Amino acid sequence: MTGFEGKILDVDLTTGDIKESSIDKDTLRKYIGGSGLAAKLFLDRVDPQADPLSAGNILFFMTGPVSGSNFPGGARFAVCAKSPLTGIWGEACCGGNFAHALKCAGYDGIAVNGVSDKPVYLAVKDSKIEIKDAAGLWGKDIYDTVAAVKEKEDRKASVVAIGQAGENRVKFAVIGNEGSNVAGRSGLGAVMGSKKLKAIAVQGSGKYTPAFPDDYSNIRKELTARSKENIVTQYLNAQGTNAAMGLGALTGDLPARNWAGVENAELAGAIGGDALTEKYLTKTHACFGCAVGCKRVCAVPDGPYQMDEGAGPEYEGTASFGSLLEIDDLAALVKINEVCNRYGMDVISCGASIAFAMDCLENGLISTKDTDGVELKWGNADAVLQMVEKIARRDGFGDMLAEGSRRAAVQIGRNAADYAIEVKGLEVPMHDPRAGHGIGLAYAVGVRGACHVNDMTWSAEGNLINNPEIGLPGGVTGKTSEGKAELVRASQDLGMVVNSAIICYMLMPILAVDDWVQMLRVTSGFDYDHKELMECGARVWYLKRGLDNLMGVRAEDDRLPQRLLTPKSEGGAAGSAPDIALMLKEFYAIRDLDAQGRPSKQRLESLGLSDLAARLYG
Repeated sequence: MTGFEGKILDVDLTTGDIKESSIDKDTLRKYIGGSGLAAKLFLDRVDPQADPLSAGNILFFMTGPVSGSNFPGGARFAVCAKSPLTGIWGEACCGGNFAHALKCAGYDGIAVNGVSDKPVYLAVKDSKIEIKDAAGLWGKDIYDTVAAVKEKEDRKASVVAIGQAGENRVKFAVIGNEGSNVAGRSGLGAVMGSKKLKAIAVQGSGKYTPAFPDDYSNIRKELTARSKENIVTQYLNAQGTNAAMGLGALTGDLPARNWAGVENAELAGAIGGDALTEKYLTKTHACFGCAVGCKRVCAVPDGPYQMDEGAGPEYEGTASFGSLLEIDDLAALVKINEVCNRYGMDVISCGASIAFAMDCLENGLISTKDTDGVELKWGNADAVLQMVEKIARRDGFGDMLAEGSRRAAVQIGRNAADYAIEVKGLEVPMHDPRAGHGIGLAYAVGVRGACHVNDMTWSAEGNLINNPEIGLPGGVTGKTSEGKAELVRASQDLGMVVNSAIICYMLMPILAVDDWVQMLRVTSGFDYDHKELMECGARVWYLKRGLDNLMGVRAEDDRLPQRLLTPKSEGGAAGSAPDIALMLKEFYAIRDLDAQGRPSKQRLESLGLSDLAARLYG
C-alpha cells in the first residue's frame, strides 16, 4: 500500500504477545493517520475511564502518509494515549528519524498495551520483533539510554526512550527520539514508564514509497526550494525557533513573571536567537529530509553551567525558564534545557510549575521550609536547576511539582490555584492570549488542554499563513475577539490534518491549500480535494472532543485562567484582554456544542461518528 503500510504493530507487554493489525483504506482515508488514526483506534480499543498509568491505557506511536517521507517537515510522528497530567486525550508530535525508520520496517504505527513486570525495551527490525530485558538501562537518562540501545542493536537504529522522569512517572515526562527530538506534552513519558518500557529501537530494510513517485519528486523539489527562499524558514535556519523571542517582546506575546509581568525587551535580547547563535551555537541540525535545519546544537565551554556539545533550547524552553522566571543568564538556560532533555521532562510544564511555586512562595502560601530550603525566587537560576533535578527524582518538594501545577495547587490549598496557569491541567505554552485573542479561545477549547500546535491559530493571528479557501485569510488583527471563533474553527480543522498527515508546524508558512491536496495525493494515493481534507480535519476534531467528553470534560472546563484575562497596563499588549465569553458563545454555536459542551448527535452522525454519538448519548 503506497504512502501507507496498511498495518500497525500490536504489542502486549503483560502477555508478551506481538501481532500485526491491518487498517482498511476507508479508515485511512477518513482519519488520514497520525493522531487522527490514533484517536479512532483509541475509541475502538480503550475504556475512556481507564487510569492513564494502568495496563488498559494503550500508548500509540503513529505515522501518517507524509511522515517518514523526505518532504520538508515530513519527519514527524505522533504519540497518543490518555494523559496522566490532564486525565483526558493526550498527544505529542516529534521530529527526528523515527517515522522514517518505522515506515522502512513496514509499519504505520505501534500500539503498546499492558504492563511488563520488569523493565524492557522493544526491538523492531523489519518483521523480527523482540521484547528484551532493560534492567541495565533502567535509571539511565535519555541520552545514555539511546547510546546503550544503539550499542546493543545497531547504530543505524532509530531509538525513542524515556529518562528517569518517565520511570518515576513525573506527570509531564516526555519521550525522546535520539535525545534532541522530544514528544513533549501530555506526560506520555510517564505512560511509557508505567508500562516499564524503557525504549523502542526500530530499523528497516525497506523504503518509503509514495503513491505517485514522479509527481512526488517534482513537488518535493518545489517545496524544498520554497523552504529555502521563504523569510520565515530562513529565520528558523538562522536563529531556530528562538527567532520568535524578539518579536514576542515587541507585540506582547512573550510571557513574563508567571504571566503577571510585562515583557522585557532587554531580557528577550539576552536570551533570544541572536544571542544563542553568537555565544553557544556550534552547528545546526535538521530532522530527516528537512531543508530548514532549525535545530540548535550548542555547547557551554566553561563556567558553572558547562555543557558538552548537545541539543540547544527551543523557544518554548527558553521562554518558560527565561522570561517566565525572569532568568537572563543564557548559559544557565542552555544547561537547564539539557537537564530536562536528559531526565525527560516537558520544558513548558516544568518551567510553568516552577513559576507557580515562585508565586506561591512570594505570596506566602509556602515557605522555603516547604521547598526543602531551595530559594525559588525570580531570576534565581541555580535554585531552578536544583528544583528541576528534584522534580525528576520526585525528591521532597519536587514530588509535589512533579504532579503538575493544577494538582500542586490543590495540595497547597487556599488561593494557590490563582497562580497555576493551565487549562484542563495542561500548562499554557509561551504565547500570551492578550496579544492574540484567538489563541486564548484555542487554549480554552483545546482538545488536549492549552496548546499552540494542535491548531493554526497562532500562525493565523500572526499572519504567517494565508488560506482564504478554508477560512484562514491574511490581514488578521490579533488584539480583538470579534470573528475569532470562526478563525479558530478553521485553524483547528487544518491543525487536525497537519497532525494526522503528519508534517511539521514550522513549514506552514510555505504551504497553500493546493499544496496540502497535492502532498496527500502523491503520498497516500487518495484523490482528496480541500473540502474533503477539511472534513477529515473536522471529523478528527469532533472525535477528540467526544473522547474528552467521555473522559469527563464539560462546558465549565472550557476556560482561561483569570490572569490571562487581566489586561496589562504597559507593554505590547497593554489594555488588551480576550472576551472569552463572547468567543465561547460564538464557538459553541459554530461547532454545534450543547450546554454541557458535547457535540450534537446529528453533527457526529453527519461525520460518520455514529459509534461515538451512541456512547455520548446512549
